[in-house]
Amino acid sequence: MLKVIGTTSFDDLPDTVSEHAKAVGITEVRIYVGDVERRGLHLIAGALTAPSVDRVIGIQDTEGGRAYQYGEIRPVHTPPAAGAAYWVPMFNGKERIGLMFVAATRDSAEVRENATALATLVALSVSTKRGHSDTYARLNRTQPMLVSAEAQWQLIPPRTYTDSRVAVCATLEPSYRVSGDAYDYATAGPRVYLSIFDAMGHDTAAGQTAALAVAASRSARRRGAGIAETADVIERELAGQFDDVRYATAVLAFLDTRTGLLTWANFGHHPPLLVRGSDAVVLRCKPAYPLGTGLGDLETTLCHQQLEPGDRVVLYTDGITEARRPHGQEFGLDRFISVLTRYPADGLSVSETVRRFSHAFLDYHHGELHDDATVLLCEWLGAGPPLGA
Repeated sequence: MLKVIGTTSFDDLPDTVSEHAKAVGITEVRIYVGDVERRGLHLIAGALTAPSVDRVIGIQDTEGGRAYQYGEIRPVHTPPAAGAAYWVPMFNGKERIGLMFVAATRDSAEVRENATALATLVALSVSTKRGHSDTYARLNRTQPMLVSAEAQWQLIPPRTYTDSRVAVCATLEPSYRVSGDAYDYATAGPRVYLSIFDAMGHDTAAGQTAALAVAASRSARRRGAGIAETADVIERELAGQFDDVRYATAVLAFLDTRTGLLTWANFGHHPPLLVRGSDAVVLRCKPAYPLGTGLGDLETTLCHQQLEPGDRVVLYTDGITEARRPHGQEFGLDRFISVLTRYPADGLSVSETVRRFSHAFLDYHHGELHDDATVLLCEWLGAGPPLGA
C-alpha cells in the first residue's frame, strides 16, 4: 500500500486509499484537510465519493473536530448499521494535516491500529503533494487570497514543527490578506533558529520587503553567521534594494536545545514573551534600529534567558497588541497574555494553542483586521536524547 499511495496523485487519493484499505477490513475512508484559518475540514472528493456525505466538518463543536483538536482517534457515535467507524486525525510528524473518517467491519484494537497507521500514511502523502496541487489550494481556502498573501504563504515554513526537543507553531492573520509580516524557523544540530519580521506598509511592496529580509536571513544563517552578522546582511540587502525607504522590524533568536538557553536580539520590534505555566514575562533587550533604515552601523545587543522544560517563547508583531475594534479598545498586551496563558493550563498542544488564540483574536475584532498579526510560539520540551542517538 505504501508504494501505491506514494505514487498516487492528490486527486486520486480518496479512491485509491479506499480501494486498498479493504484488505485490512476497512470498508470506507473519507479524507478531510483543514482550511487556512483552521475553522473547517474539507473533503477531498473522489469519483466514488457518495454525494450525500458531508463536504465540510466544523472543527469547533463536532465529533470529528474534537478528534482533530485533541489529536486522538475517537469513535463515531452513529456508525454504519454494521460494524464500527472512527474519526482519525492525520499527522505528518506532529503537524496536523487533516482528518479521516474510517468505517470498518468490526471494532477492535487491530482495526484502530490499522486506521491510525493508514492516517499517518495518507498525511505523509498529502503533505508531499499539496505544494503543487491546486486542488488542495482550493480546498484549503474559503475565500480568494490576495497576491501578497499568496506569496507570503509560499515563503514561510510549515506552521507546525515538532521533534523530541521543541514544538513550534505559528500563524499569519488575516490569512487571506496578509502582506508585510513573516516568520521563519529552522534547526541545525542542537540549535533551533526563530525569527519574526514586520515590514513597513500593508501592500505587495511590504511583502517584498519581508520576503527579502527572510531570504537574507536564511542566506547568512546557512553559511554560519551569528545573529549580529545576520542582521548586518539583512540591513545591507534592504537598504541596497529599497534605498533606505523600506524597513522591517525583527527579532532574531536561537535556542540551544541541549541546555534551554535562549539567545536573541531585537531590531525595533516588540519584545518576546516567556510563558511559564500560567505566568508570562516580557523578555526585554536593548533594541537596535529596524533593519533597512540605513541609520549607520547596527549596535546589536545579544540577550539571554534560561528556559525550563515546558516553557514557551512567544514572538509576535504589533498587529496583535495594537489592533483595535472599530471605535473600541486595542487588543493589548494584557489581553494577549491572558489568552496565551489559558491554554497551557488546559494541557493543549502548541498547535492547538495557536489555533484557538488566532480564533479568539479574530472573533474579538469581528473578523476585521487592519494590520497583519503574526504569532510564533516555541516550546522547549527538554534536552531530549543525545544528538545522533
